[in-house]
Amino acid sequence: MEDVTTGGVTMATTAHRRRPELAAFLRSRRARVQPADVGMPPGLRRRTPGLRREEVAQLSGVGVTWYTWLEQGRPINASAQVLDAVARTLRLDPPEREHLYRLAEVPFAPVPEGLSRSVGAEVQGILDALDPLMAVVYTSRYDVLATNAAYRDLFLVPETVRIGVPNVLWTLFTVPEEACPVVQRECELPMMVATLRSSYGRHVGEPAWEDFIRALSQASGYFARLWTNGAVVQPGPRVKTFRHEAVGELRMRSQSLSIDGMPEARIVVYTPEDEESRERTALLRKRRQRLWPVTEEKATEIIREWNAGNPAL
Repeated sequence: MEDVTTGGVTMATTAHRRRPELAAFLRSRRARVQPADVGMPPGLRRRTPGLRREEVAQLSGVGVTWYTWLEQGRPINASAQVLDAVARTLRLDPPEREHLYRLAEVPFAPVPEGLSRSVGAEVQGILDALDPLMAVVYTSRYDVLATNAAYRDLFLVPETVRIGVPNVLWTLFTVPEEACPVVQRECELPMMVATLRSSYGRHVGEPAWEDFIRALSQASGYFARLWTNGAVVQPGPRVKTFRHEAVGELRMRSQSLSIDGMPEARIVVYTPEDEESRERTALLRKRRQRLWPVTEEKATEIIREWNAGNPAL
């Protein structure tokens, strides 16, 4: 392994530290799984609790020597498929499965069943309590999982509802340009695509992500051109200017907040950057029930219908 130094710690040193941690982790998980848990007879003369190494190997469909070396922390190659098989045998929950991947230095991909398509009442309550600030829950692919009324005032307008896909990128790239809520579209959209690519690196080859990229590329030539340039940026706070046909332009600062138990999702809060934007945000609230009465229940219904009709998005 190339001895690359970063901040005084070499990559070789990091790998050297991971291996004993991997060995200890696998031994501890193996010890807690009883033969009866996996449909095996208890047998006789078990000197230690849990499964034997050869039993884990057999149940996982791998060689005994290979699994022994893995548990000993030796520098062997492990594929995602094999790690998944070991994780199933050892009955690892999602956080433990991710930990196994990290220690084995294999790119981690959440199982599709583990990707949340909704938020609980507690997270929705946080969004609602942030009103009059605009707040939304996005996934790393910019899927919209939940919103508050202030967010809907600005973004959940008839043009976006007609598109029928609860995804910000899909909306911005397919809505007619004159109806796009983002000012300086030529600057902001490339930044969002580059942010998407930074998340895509964790999901390369996953059907849902590949289908999304392919479909949006077909729907928008502009997105397709941006996607091929390979730019990558990390998400972070930014000041963005949005427009609304009724109140004009609003300068908003975005800030992302993580959600426990939802590593692929984040709360994004938009705060008015100046007094004029605060006044225009207040005007949006005043017209909320009069012109566009989308209640929380209705917005939830719209998002649920979108997801039901677009399971890959």
